[in-house]
Amino acid sequence: MRDLKIERSITNRDADSLNRYFTDISKIDLVNVPEEVLLAAKIKEGDQAALERLVKANLRFVVSVAKKYQNQGLTLGDLVNEGNLGLIKAAQRFDHTKGFKFISFAVWWIRQAMLQAIADQKRIIRLPLNQVNGIMLVNKAITTLEQQFERLPTPEELSDYTELTVDKVIDYLEHAGLSLSLDSSPSEESEITLMDTYANKNSPAADEVVEGRSLSQELARMLGRLQARQAEIIRLYYGLDGRESMGMDDIAKMMKISRERVRQIKDATIRTLREMLNRKLMMEYR
Repeated sequence: MRDLKIERSITNRDADSLNRYFTDISKIDLVNVPEEVLLAAKIKEGDQAALERLVKANLRFVVSVAKKYQNQGLTLGDLVNEGNLGLIKAAQRFDHTKGFKFISFAVWWIRQAMLQAIADQKRIIRLPLNQVNGIMLVNKAITTLEQQFERLPTPEELSDYTELTVDKVIDYLEHAGLSLSLDSSPSEESEITLMDTYANKNSPAADEVVEGRSLSQELARMLGRLQARQAEIIRLYYGLDGRESMGMDDIAKMMKISRERVRQIKDATIRTLREMLNRKLMMEYR
């Protein structure tokens, strides 16, 4: 029997495509129990058309299940896609001789497919399906009790509501967090990444630090090629080497020369530094 393929268009994560898919499947006729039995018998014989008919008749049920697992790490489109794959497996394995309806059998396969996808695709560390089920149960209880109490419920309150032990509730809470990539965006509309969100704005960027150090080293090398008095005036005037900048009057008093002489030496030294820098740039582009 060749595999049943669900077209990409019905599981497109784009909202418009998903809405069109919902509209399309709403037009598909359902099947009654006698038809289910007949289709299941034909599927056992390898009838591909019967498999497609049984699957398509139950696509709406997959959507209803998928909506219950929203906000667990996967989009609704992805959940529908995974649920459809579970539905196909259920249709291939359904035994009509057992006497129960197909959907009662298929719901387990649909849920398992969705839970497996949530566990596999949204967590770096995979969790057993029973752990994922427990986490979802606790998360649902938190949502319900938070609305009721208008505050976050305690582990003891969650234990009473879910009929789980307090230790089990705490265990599920500790493993409830999802692992996220720092390259991912907080939302589909956002262009920034989590790395941008968590960046320490109080610390300089690494490239700025490296560039600053490189500039300081180059400036120190260039000053080292000047006369001692020239270099000292530049350091004092611009506040280099961690010093505070000084005016020309203060520099003149410190060096016991006139203010005009300080200005002349400063201006001449700046021209010299520019010439040194220009020669260095010209050498790099030879």
